[in-house]
Amino acid sequence: MGHERHSPEYRRLQTAMFLAGVATFAQLYSFQPLLPALTGTFGVAPSTAALTVSAATLGLAAAVVPWSGFADAVGRVPAMRLGIVAATVLGLAALLSPTFPLVVGFRLLEGCALAAVPAVAMAYVGEEVHTRHAARAGATYVAGTSIGGLLGREIAGPVAHWSGQWNVGVAATLLVCLAAAVGFMVLVPPARGFVPHRARPADFVPRGQAVRNVLANLASPPVRLLFLHAFGLMGCFVAVYNYLGFHLEQPPYSLPSTVVDLLFLAYLIGTVGSYLTGGLAERFGRRPVYLVCLAAFVTGAALMLARPLWLVVLGLLVLTAGFFGAHAIAQSWAVALAPTGKAQASSLYNLFYYAGSAGLGWFGGQALAWFGWPGVAWMVIGGIGLVLISAYAALRRR
Repeated sequence: MGHERHSPEYRRLQTAMFLAGVATFAQLYSFQPLLPALTGTFGVAPSTAALTVSAATLGLAAAVVPWSGFADAVGRVPAMRLGIVAATVLGLAALLSPTFPLVVGFRLLEGCALAAVPAVAMAYVGEEVHTRHAARAGATYVAGTSIGGLLGREIAGPVAHWSGQWNVGVAATLLVCLAAAVGFMVLVPPARGFVPHRARPADFVPRGQAVRNVLANLASPPVRLLFLHAFGLMGCFVAVYNYLGFHLEQPPYSLPSTVVDLLFLAYLIGTVGSYLTGGLAERFGRRPVYLVCLAAFVTGAALMLARPLWLVVLGLLVLTAGFFGAHAIAQSWAVALAPTGKAQASSLYNLFYYAGSAGLGWFGGQALAWFGWPGVAWMVIGGIGLVLISAYAALRRR
């Protein structure tokens, strides 16, 4: 039996996982508001500048499954601690890099290290919290990821503009991540719902039971569908946030970058939405709440096709709330439906999730170059529309 909702251990776990989400995602997305600055500093195209985001998310996608196997060996908490420390060191190396290829290279490695947290966070929550509170506790972690994403953007962007140097903005974000990481390490309760086996270097390479767990999860139709949903959800969401700044800094809006940075405050509605979604899913079931969140995602993207700025901002708010709500449900749902290997199911979800961020996050730049902002918006409408239709048709009785 896991921690009950009102126990001290449950509150410590919730706070610790919230801080883990902050530490991880503030670092992961600190480069997103800096894309226009990187374009000017290094003389690269918007889609090339976006590689600083895509490389980190690609590294994360590639490393989540190996980290899950390693966590089976050393334990959930030690794996997360190791990953956060390594990511901080690599993040420092990235901001000190003198050339763009080096920045991208260190961002790739940084993403690999950051993968430790999302690789096992939901598995850890599921093993330590009573089943009836798992959705709520998982949503708290997702809320932390949204706050982290917000802080990474709202600190890095304004500080970089104030200092005139993109790497100063990244350094300020790293300090916040370090504080959150220390809080996580102090507060996180030791695992009691899972006993690791003896660690070996080969545990970074999935094999044996871990491979069988991966194959079993991929063979399950509803779980596999939720993995594909993760690809579309995150890819479309990142594409919007990667390239909206380029759209709004051009006519007819011509907004200064300091104003555009404020739009990342939309993440606050995602924080609230992801937390509330956990409670709604407990009350009404995952499927109806999931469908409503997906419909909100599509509606928000459609509103962002409008010319009036207030409708674009409204669309961003609706889209962000829909995304975080859908993600919170899909991630916990995939783990709950996994026939075996909860850690591997969580890692596979994150693999598809961040592969979508890297792939569609980059492809959105091509859509922007070919068709302008409408190309990005229609890509999102089409992608999430397919997710919505497939969820309605294939998850009907889940």
